[in-house]
Amino acid sequence: QVQLVESGGGLVQAGGSLRLSCAASGRTVSSSAMGWYRQAPGKRREVVATISSGGSTYYADSVKGRFTISRDNTKNTVYLQMNSLKPEDTAVYYCHYGLGPYDYWGQGTQVTVSS
Repeated sequence: QVQLVESGGGLVQAGGSLRLSCAASGRTVSSSAMGWYRQAPGKRREVVATISSGGSTYYADSVKGRFTISRDNTKNTVYLQMNSLKPEDTAVYYCHYGLGPYDYWGQGTQVTVSS
């Protein structure tokens, strides 16, 4: 069983920054791929960024150059540093842990970017 707890969301003005954290328990964050997804009202959940067990990263085109995913194995935590935020980044952000055929999700954290 994997438990994921996100934190760090909030309200920020356009151009601002936020750092999301995802603390994992039950498994080590370095043992599998992890990622951040987001879901805006009325839209489907979409991938934002992922990091593999080997450290390779992937970013959606919409966030490339603005967001950075990272991992701290000592704290068993994955981060999403979000800079130059735009109103279209407003969504609930979810942490994901993939383990074979199983998917684990956090409860989500709201990010709201005002114009």
